[in-house]
Amino acid sequence: MNVISTNDLRPGQIFTMPVYTQGTNLLVPANVPLRQKDINLLVSWGIDVVKTEGELIVEEETVIDTELENEDIFDTDEFDVLKGLRFDNNTIDEEEEPEGEDEFNRILEEEEPELQDFSGIAEEPKKQTIKFSISDVRINSGPYRAYKNLIEKLNSVFTGLKSGLDIEMRMIDNISVLLLQGLRDYPDSFVGFILGGEVSGHELAKSSVNTAILSALTAHELKLPNHKVHNIVSGALLHDIGMLRLSKGITEKKGGLSEAELEQIKSHPLHTSKIVTKELFGPHEVNLIALQHHERWDGQGYPDMLVGQTIDIGARIVSAADAFEAMVSKKSYRPSLSGYQAVKNLLADNARRFDPAVISAFTKIMGIYPIGSIVRLNDESIARVTRVHISAPMRPVVQLLMDKYKKVINPGETPTIDLLADKTLFIRQAIDPTEFNESN
Repeated sequence: MNVISTNDLRPGQIFTMPVYTQGTNLLVPANVPLRQKDINLLVSWGIDVVKTEGELIVEEETVIDTELENEDIFDTDEFDVLKGLRFDNNTIDEEEEPEGEDEFNRILEEEEPELQDFSGIAEEPKKQTIKFSISDVRINSGPYRAYKNLIEKLNSVFTGLKSGLDIEMRMIDNISVLLLQGLRDYPDSFVGFILGGEVSGHELAKSSVNTAILSALTAHELKLPNHKVHNIVSGALLHDIGMLRLSKGITEKKGGLSEAELEQIKSHPLHTSKIVTKELFGPHEVNLIALQHHERWDGQGYPDMLVGQTIDIGARIVSAADAFEAMVSKKSYRPSLSGYQAVKNLLADNARRFDPAVISAFTKIMGIYPIGSIVRLNDESIARVTRVHISAPMRPVVQLLMDKYKKVINPGETPTIDLLADKTLFIRQAIDPTEFNESN
């Protein structure tokens, strides 16, 4: 471990491994230039030394430090009413350089820079509406039935809880087991359904199932033991049930929330905890997720303003999964974001709301272009991402929806292209999914 004096740090320095301030507190990731702001923070905190297992590879001041005015892309009217993030005024503009953008750009540039032309990413895609039919095979497939069954079962549990019926924790446990079995059998399909939005209705149950799917995959990537993964899935399924105890006037409000209404929203973890402990008699680990999934890595969350690793690992995982699910879900007061933009926003968090280790694991399993993303290739064809290569996040497997001649491809004829094998093609641009209307 190399120990470096704060006085020896300069803007633009790059190290081959992450640099830490104390313990596991990340200062900058590997291969990301050090900024003057990072050095100023160390001085203001009275930190004399930093540590890294890597080596200094750039010594000159090679970067200009451009940053936002302390903007937090996740601090809005609240983490959303039912499922998060009002991005009406806080969505990152493509021209801006949010904190953490260097890490995102580093991932983009890792592979074959001579082929990767990203000049078009920030461009506004051409306005067009193309209808793609979801084939009967997909709608009636085993993965779709399994996914829809999970939502319907969980919705029945939520309806029972709202009606005051006696609901047992084993019902949630059974859904957790079914979800983990479905993920083992159909991992790519389940992730694709999250971005695809094939199931309508049962919004709270659907978003909870989606959050549980993402949480399970992240927990597996972090190599947590099976019993821990099971509890995290159960906690993800239940994390927002406290919303059932709030009035519809607040949970379904389309406009901005008053301070008093925000405080009521912030009470939902306590309502969830009460349901888990007093009505379901759930395990302690599930209750921790209920209480802590709105705590923040920087200590500015609620209800207890916990910081860093004092927050339960399950709650840290569910927090990130919940945020991604909220961003890619369409709300009555805002459109959904693309999977690409949602991942970009998470990477730009810069250890404010989320545990960096959790974000790293989440990005590995989701890729830069998550399964279900609609993308434009360099030959102007349009495709859907169907599988992600963890080792090559910029080169997923895609299924063509429209060829380079603008001809829509019939569902039964859609060819699959592995961009890791076909080096002549690459993703030029992520496409806003709302521009492509899928219907039966």
